[in-house]
Amino acid sequence: MLQYLQFQDVGPAPHMEIAFHERMNFLVGDNGLGKTFLLDAAWWALTRTWARQKLMPQRPRLRIRLPSTKRDPPPTDPRITYRYTKKSGGPYQYTSRFDRESEHWPLAQGRPAIPGLVLYAQVDGGFSVWDPARNYWKGESFDRQAAYLFSPQSVWDGLPLNEPVKYCNGLIADWASWQLEKGQTFDQLQSVLRALSPSDQEPLESGALVKVSLGDARKHPSIKMPYGLQVPLIHASAGIRRIVSLGYLLVWAWQEHLAAAELTGVAPAQEIIFLIDEIEAHLHPQWQRRIVPALLHVMAALPGKRTIPVQLITATHSPLILASAEPFFDEIRDGVFHLDIADGAVSLHQLPWAKQGDVVNWLVSESFGLRQGRSVEAERAIEAAEAWMRGDRAELPSGLRSKSEIHSELQRVLAGHDAFWPRWVVWVERHGDAS
Repeated sequence: MLQYLQFQDVGPAPHMEIAFHERMNFLVGDNGLGKTFLLDAAWWALTRTWARQKLMPQRPRLRIRLPSTKRDPPPTDPRITYRYTKKSGGPYQYTSRFDRESEHWPLAQGRPAIPGLVLYAQVDGGFSVWDPARNYWKGESFDRQAAYLFSPQSVWDGLPLNEPVKYCNGLIADWASWQLEKGQTFDQLQSVLRALSPSDQEPLESGALVKVSLGDARKHPSIKMPYGLQVPLIHASAGIRRIVSLGYLLVWAWQEHLAAAELTGVAPAQEIIFLIDEIEAHLHPQWQRRIVPALLHVMAALPGKRTIPVQLITATHSPLILASAEPFFDEIRDGVFHLDIADGAVSLHQLPWAKQGDVVNWLVSESFGLRQGRSVEAERAIEAAEAWMRGDRAELPSGLRSKSEIHSELQRVLAGHDAFWPRWVVWVERHGDAS
């Protein structure tokens, strides 16, 4: 499992560090503060490959003397330190210092430690797999990939080696083949889809294989919809395609791993690490409430009778994701990490865990930082009303500088059953026109 990352002069802050937990790790914070950066760095630390763009350090500081100190600013020293558990013995730790001349992050010579089976789901639908049975070898005589990097399209159409050979046939061809074979792999796929379904009333269930166009010779898998139709997967909604591609790649990665382990005579992986960027992407709220426990269940069930540890590291903007984790969150095995701006700099720290009870409370918690779970206009009107009730009238915004203006705006922006109305109505009745 990934235990630790530390950054110096690379990323959104001069210094950042994070100690991951062994099971669930949630990364929260505003856009642009470094959640995807942390996931990209985690993938590189575990696999020695880049899933997307190589991380580049901050630019060297200019050698200009500071007027206040008459001294040169200290030079940058970009480095990344990481630590993860390995197959045997203690954890593996290494610090890589960036070589600016070659624009390269040097790595230790020799074979690295094996972290386990590593999966990375990107928010755009891309997917990366690092398999210790297929991507880890000694020497350069083997025609093997350093990792399997799927674009959003290659998830569906396959990952080519050289025609007609492919590293992966892709979802369309594999699903159709598994369905025609009616074997254990298709049964596992069906089980995964049921577990990842949005609700018990709307199970994800495979339909018939169908031809979708005159120009495509393939038979395409379809999904049974709750309104009675069978829709080809390529025509399904973004949310359904996101989930079925996750389910397919989990099954594909594990089945290919087992086959490769048998061919090479190595033991199957002892750990699975799953990195997911914006786990809630494209998903309806009812799906967001189920996706984290469902994924943990699926990943734990993939090895069958074997029990192996699963670590989930995911970025999220959804309060429903954290609310869904409340029933089984373990403060020893799980953690929530917040990226924020403090004093003009990005900070990263673990938040103390506390159940919030509902989505609105999560929205106004430190994890998401909203002052209210209402519209911006409603928040503005309520804050003006509260200032008026306190007698703090000095800095009321334009258009909300009298009781009547505030009341009219509250009527415009608040629902009739909003919880703020009783406070305001009682206050108005008590103070009347005297205020």
